[in-house]
Amino acid sequence: MLQTNDFSFYWYYLSDAQKKTGDLEQSLNSIDKALTFHLPYPSRELLLNKQQQVAKLLSDASSNNKVVIDQKSGDVTGDGFINTVYLTGEKTEGSPFWKNISLEIINEKTNMYEIIPLKENAGYNPTIFLGDFTGDRVDDILIVIDTGGSGGTIYAYVFSFIEGSMRQIFDADEYNERTKYEVNYQNQYKVTVLSSDPKKKYLLDLMYKGQEYLSEIYNENGTLKQPIKGWVDPIGGLYPIDFARDGNYELMAIQEIAGRYHADGLGYVENVLKWNVHAFVTDRQNVSIFGEDLPS
Repeated sequence: MLQTNDFSFYWYYLSDAQKKTGDLEQSLNSIDKALTFHLPYPSRELLLNKQQQVAKLLSDASSNNKVVIDQKSGDVTGDGFINTVYLTGEKTEGSPFWKNISLEIINEKTNMYEIIPLKENAGYNPTIFLGDFTGDRVDDILIVIDTGGSGGTIYAYVFSFIEGSMRQIFDADEYNERTKYEVNYQNQYKVTVLSSDPKKKYLLDLMYKGQEYLSEIYNENGTLKQPIKGWVDPIGGLYPIDFARDGNYELMAIQEIAGRYHADGLGYVENVLKWNVHAFVTDRQNVSIFGEDLPS
């Protein structure tokens, strides 16, 4: 179509699409082509601004060896215009590990370009999700990065446009610090899990673990041979879910319950986190357990 309909607006929209897919060099080429017309679309001034913006993106990426890891499009500022949201970073050669990860936002209306540093900016499989967590009908930004540790934990952040600026409203590390658990083995093949927020107690039955496992830690009469404490991991999974199907997302935070050692999994604590105007708070909490395999 571009060969038979060589108009400025085609090159403008092609440049826009190329920028959104991270093909910055081709985006610049398309802008240059659009500028060759006598009356370029949408205007020479806007095209020159766009050219500077894309050139800066390309320069930053080249100087820092950064590439686009993930990107999404949505209205994250509430002005009714689509923004492009990027995660950029440096790939470690021969490894899936990323470093110097940053959040970058382009406002398509104003051509403004914003870089937001992340507190923890290295890890595996960085991803972006856009959705409304705060109930204002504007997309918020969820970033999740795998730490790569043996516990399968994550770094996670939520950013929201509040009072004219992009603000961080959730940090998984801060959440982990304020939510505490106690895991204690009890007599008669039981484990109690105590949650500090909300204040809850759960009782897990270990009979499904089998005789070999139980005989290592219990006497024949069901009493403990010695006190044993387990623990609850930091968040290992954080998932956006629209439970009410009303366009407002909650966060499902999943944390593994470990027994004597990490591979000795006892189940998961699941917290549904909901925005309450000031912070994400636990709307409801459950514990899920593993089932016993039945003979086929």
